[in-house]
Amino acid sequence: MDTQLLVIGAGPYGLSAAGLARERGIDTIAVGRPMDFWRSNMPAGMFLRSGSDWHLDGAGTHTFEAYLEESAIDPEDVDPIPVELFLEYADWFADAKAIEVHEQLVARLAKPNGRFEATLENGERIAADAVVAAPGIRHFQCFPNWVSKLDPGLATHTCELVRFDDMAGARVLIVGGRQSAYEWAALIHEQGADHIDVVHRHDVPRFECVSWKFIDPHVEKTTTVPGYWRGLPKPEQEAITRRFWEIGRLTLEYWLTPRLESDGITRRPGTEVIEASAGRDRELDVMLSDSSRLAVDRVVIACGYRADLASVPYLQGVIERVAIADGYPVLDEHFQTTLDGLYVTGFSATRDFGPFFGFVKGAPASATVIVRDLLSRS
Repeated sequence: MDTQLLVIGAGPYGLSAAGLARERGIDTIAVGRPMDFWRSNMPAGMFLRSGSDWHLDGAGTHTFEAYLEESAIDPEDVDPIPVELFLEYADWFADAKAIEVHEQLVARLAKPNGRFEATLENGERIAADAVVAAPGIRHFQCFPNWVSKLDPGLATHTCELVRFDDMAGARVLIVGGRQSAYEWAALIHEQGADHIDVVHRHDVPRFECVSWKFIDPHVEKTTTVPGYWRGLPKPEQEAITRRFWEIGRLTLEYWLTPRLESDGITRRPGTEVIEASAGRDRELDVMLSDSSRLAVDRVVIACGYRADLASVPYLQGVIERVAIADGYPVLDEHFQTTLDGLYVTGFSATRDFGPFFGFVKGAPASATVIVRDLLSRS
């Protein structure tokens, strides 16, 4: 197949870019399983931290709010927003934009003769003038060093643990203290775990109702001021990042509070795991930094993600031509890498565009900037 634009990845950033590109007349093919990370790596019963104003449409037409209105759903009845509802919206959005999604994975991307060539897992090939890569966070899981000494299966990252029906009666250790750690604690407890210990180095976070509205003007300026984020003085970047951290990381969702009020959940702030070893019947003996010991059956790692673009399998054919800094691609003001015609967006773009682009909120802005650049090149 031959196309102007190939979008690799069909999550929020990929669908957003593909939808706007098609709407602006760019011949576009998207490759990937639609919202696969959300479907496969987020548990049933999970809620989103976003409001109904977060959406996928750079044109501002097929928004989440528009979907709720068409579906006769009152936004106040879905606060917080169930992950299942946003998936329904994503399907509606893809249909409305007539996005052509090939539900295959890209095995290898190359640029042999001035154009890109993607080889799919089924052997099919797609040639394209430009590529938008939206790898998401699947390949960026972060683990403490001590986990490597454990047998496979004893410690599981939150994104790989989405079913909890085998947790009944289990003693569970959760390492981490942000939203995923405490939401997984609630979900696992509700499935009948015997006891859950939540271990993290920082203090217990606040659980409050907060507003993310302060990020709106920063995301908007990304579309109107070329190189907006990188052009900010360093102290201003740090102040914005600090406020973003206070709202998004130091404060967790208020609706978790009643679900955590149980003798079956113990919070252990100011501690970390020093070592863990498997004993008989795969029981884990865990030593903490406060000298206490825990006997647990399962360990859940909720330590987030760290960018490592070189770990994305399909990029191996071009990665030597892409400048990388601290695991992030070096991007120009249009999300373009140092390999002409290759754009990278989403979490991988946060170094050059700000922390907002690790969230759905940044998807329409990213699509707007990239599609505008693509049109200027044609």
